[in-house]
Amino acid sequence: MSDVKLRPGKKPGKPYADLWSRPGFLVRQMHQIHLGLFLNECHDCEITPIQFAILTLLYSGDAVDQITLSNSVGVDRSSGADVIRRLHRRGLLELATSRQDRRAKLVHITDEGKALVRRVQPHMERAQERFIGPLTPAEQTQFIKLVEKIIRANDKASRAPVPTGF
Repeated sequence: MSDVKLRPGKKPGKPYADLWSRPGFLVRQMHQIHLGLFLNECHDCEITPIQFAILTLLYSGDAVDQITLSNSVGVDRSSGADVIRRLHRRGLLELATSRQDRRAKLVHITDEGKALVRRVQPHMERAQERFIGPLTPAEQTQFIKLVEKIIRANDKASRAPVPTGF
């Protein structure tokens, strides 16, 4: 076992010298925590947060093209296409060629996909509540507003920009 100090003190004039003072690192740590909580709560459902996000967006029944769907959940088109293929193989989504643009694939949720959304929903809600549970209700509201503000301000730097109207 090493004696390396994992949380060094801050260095004068170097605000991000300490790994734990870097917002990006903290966001990554939070993401890992959220992923763990989601997978813990949804372990019997065999679904990832991105898969559930895609199914949730399609739950209304409207067909959406793959690129728009991928952008809407914040993943690049290649990753989105891979997730959509996996959900399609499970019978949770149907794919069709767009009549307006033969190159575009339209994605539609199946009845089985809708049933899975209804089954996963309470588990997902528990994961969200556990994630922000350490915050007071006022802090939870402020947290969401601050995260949204950061996302809007930095969206142009994103590999998967947020959808219009966010």
